[in-house]
Amino acid sequence: MTMTLTRRILLGAAFSLGLAGAAAAAFPDRAVTLVIPFAAGGSTDVVGRIVAERMAQALGQQVVVQNVGGAGGSLGAQQVAQAEPDGYTILMGTVATHALNPLILKQKPYDPVADFAPVSLLVLVPNVLAVNPELPVTTVQELIDLAKKEPLAYASSGNGTPLHLSGELFKSMAGVDITHIPYKGSGPALTDVLGNQVPIIFDNLPSASGHIASGKLRALGVTTTERAPSFPDVPAIADTLPGYETYSWNALFAPAATPPEAIEALAAAARAAMADPAVAARMAEFSATIVASTPEELGAHVKAEMEKWAPVVTKANVSLD
Repeated sequence: MTMTLTRRILLGAAFSLGLAGAAAAAFPDRAVTLVIPFAAGGSTDVVGRIVAERMAQALGQQVVVQNVGGAGGSLGAQQVAQAEPDGYTILMGTVATHALNPLILKQKPYDPVADFAPVSLLVLVPNVLAVNPELPVTTVQELIDLAKKEPLAYASSGNGTPLHLSGELFKSMAGVDITHIPYKGSGPALTDVLGNQVPIIFDNLPSASGHIASGKLRALGVTTTERAPSFPDVPAIADTLPGYETYSWNALFAPAATPPEAIEALAAAARAAMADPAVAARMAEFSATIVASTPEELGAHVKAEMEKWAPVVTKANVSLD
């Protein structure tokens, strides 16, 4: 082989490698699909659409929202878990998709750790413990004291939901037995609590906020360890029950084995979105706390959430087909 031919081969190989590197660095070169595993109109959908619009600006490509509801978020999560691991299909995950459903469902459609590559934990959203104003309690401690004297019931948006398990964790830590009444969504649950058919509710703070502000519901405590900026007069349940903490959260995940350069591009776009003052203002409307974590921090968060909820699910004997 002549020196000229050898040089041509080496130059050709270098050129090919350069093209490959350029192609990898060019992610994304087409639209990204963001799967939201719930129906349109809910809080996860609203957060997802706000984030998608701003991420598209950072990525230089359209981020198309696709709602895939069903099975408490599991259908959409399963779709992303089985998608091509190229970064072009991502999931707006929640505590339901990545902590509760894998613990509750008898048939496991996916593994929340092994089947996903974490991208970024975006926001934390408080839940709230509220009562009908006719219930003669104004504090968490008064509710605990009353529950030890007479039978009470609380409403939630359904069996196995984060709100149901927020109630079960409260019961466990407070040492009380309050009957759970599940509904098919927060709307019907709120209707019955407002009508005093059920005196107590655990709900997302954004969902209940209008009724709290109008005085139709009395908020006893938020489920985060700190007070919500939108309701600074409402204490944290943890002020009475140290260590109590639950919340809803939204995070981005890609399929496992997605290339690191794609994960980093998506994470950087997510950070840019959450740093935008306009996005921050919209999130404040939901009493959402912006996190914008690294992929590694989100991975640790998922494992911690599963460890926290596993004993609660077991004690409450919650399981779904």
